[in-house]
This record gives sequence, structure tokens and C-alpha cells, in this order.
Amino acid sequence: MQYINGLEAFSGTGRSAVTLGKFDGLHRGHQKLVERVTEYSRMDGINSIVCSFDMEPLYRRLERPYQVLMTKAERQMHLEDQVDYLVDCPFTETFSQMSAEDFIRDVLAGLFHADYVVVGTDFHFGHQKRGDIHMLAAYQDQYNYQLEVVDKERYEGREISSTFVKEALAAGKMDLVETLLGYPYGVEGTVEHGKKLGRTLGFPTFNVEPPKEKLLPPNGVYLEQVEVDGKWYNAIGNLGVKPTVTDSGRMLIESYLLDYSDNAYGKQVKIRFKSFRRPEQKFRDVAEMKRHVEQDIACGREFFARLK
Repeated sequence: MQYINGLEAFSGTGRSAVTLGKFDGLHRGHQKLVERVTEYSRMDGINSIVCSFDMEPLYRRLERPYQVLMTKAERQMHLEDQVDYLVDCPFTETFSQMSAEDFIRDVLAGLFHADYVVVGTDFHFGHQKRGDIHMLAAYQDQYNYQLEVVDKERYEGREISSTFVKEALAAGKMDLVETLLGYPYGVEGTVEHGKKLGRTLGFPTFNVEPPKEKLLPPNGVYLEQVEVDGKWYNAIGNLGVKPTVTDSGRMLIESYLLDYSDNAYGKQVKIRFKSFRRPEQKFRDVAEMKRHVEQDIACGREFFARLK
């Protein structure tokens, strides 16, 4: 897969099957769109393209915090072996002013040379969102592409959407989040040195600072799976600010891997939040904290034993 940052950097040749959207989280509904463009690509020997609208420039202009279910790096990783091109399209002020008609002519037809355009039922584009599936259908003969509108994926009667995923995440319902996404929710980061308090207490941990733009579940203790050097380990982790031992307010994930004894400092790791255990809390002292952590570890061993 080739990753392209900005429409102006795209120089692909040949016809294509393209799907477009924000693709925040690449949930099961998004995956249906990706599957369709890859099917068209294999069938007709053309390029498969995912064009992802990057909304960060818009949030900066509005001076609003920008947080997402999936970072750009994570999106690249998820799509790496699925499509030919992932094109990030920054939602700049100039791009936001492009008319829907110009987008069809200049981007879909002119840049991507689309044979197939695959979108969801609520897809909108162009200045003031004036473009929709009806406009795409009206122009398909003029610009020689075939439109496919894919119905929403549903779960228990509700459409799967990024909003649905965010609601479940905010409630700490990690089983539901995983069901909606089709994969476990997590973060990536670099293991950094801490105070090594866990080591003195008998359960050495490592600290990872999550990406600033990444949406996180509620602060608390989670049953986790952590990948180090390509191998997955079961773990217990605290997401939060560690109020018992520091007042810095810095958000960290402090994880204890149940069957890991090597040195992970400086390594890039992946952390999956499998299940919420309890809220983060400030204990009276380190001894009380140790008792609760020991209970968390015992709970973790039971949880993962049931998964075998």
C-alpha cells in the first residue's frame, strides 16, 4: 500500500475503485466499504483507493480539541495489506470551499480516474455538504463511473457509526467497542522509565503515554493484552494519572504483564483494552494500593484463564 498525504501528492495512474469518508476507527461499517473496493479492484485489475478526510485542520480553525478513535498511523497499519492507496485528504479551508460538482470532476474523475465509487448512504461532500449519493448517481454516466451505495452495518437494531463507538468507549464497555469495531481497541506508544515503584512492590510495570489525539476509555484499571517484540502478553493496566503516587496529572498507562520479565524500556508496544475492571482511585497509602493491585492481578489471571 502507498500512503499519500494530500490530494496534490497523489500521482497514481490507471483506473480505480475508490471509497471516501472520515474512516475514524475503521469500524465494521467502514470495513464493508473497503471490502467492496478491494473486490472491484481484484475483479477488474484496477487500483483500490481509500480517501480519508482528515478533519484536524477544521478543528484547528474552530479552536476545538481534536481527538479520534484511530490515529493516522493506526489507519495505515489496518489498511496496509488491503488496498493499493490510502490518501489522507486534509480538510483545509480551501478544500472545504470546493463545490460538490468540482469534487466529482476534479477529484473522482480527474485525479482518481474512478471506475467505481463506493460510499455509505449518508455520505456528503463538497461546500456546505451539498453533494450526496443522489448527486453522485446523477453524474455517474457523464464521468464514466459506477456508483455503489452500501447500506449501514447494524448491531442490535442500531446503525454502527463512529458516534456509537465513542458512546460505548466513554462508558468503558470494551466488549461492545470491540464488537462494533471488529477488533480490540487500544493504543501504541513507547515504554518510558518511571519511578520503578512497582518493582519494589513485587509487580514491575512499565509506563506508556498514549497519543494526545487518541480517545480513551474512562480512567481505571483494565484487563489488557500488550504486544512487545511481536509477542502478545496478558496484562493488568491502570489508565490515568496515578493519584496515589503522583500529583502531576499526566495521563499514562501503567501495565503489569503477567508473564513477562525482560526489559522493555524504549520499546514500541501495542496495548489492547480488553475489559474494564474498576475506576482509578486514590488510596490512603502504598500498602493499600498494593493490596488492590494484587487483587487486580488475581482477577486478571482468572479472566485470561477463561479465555483459553
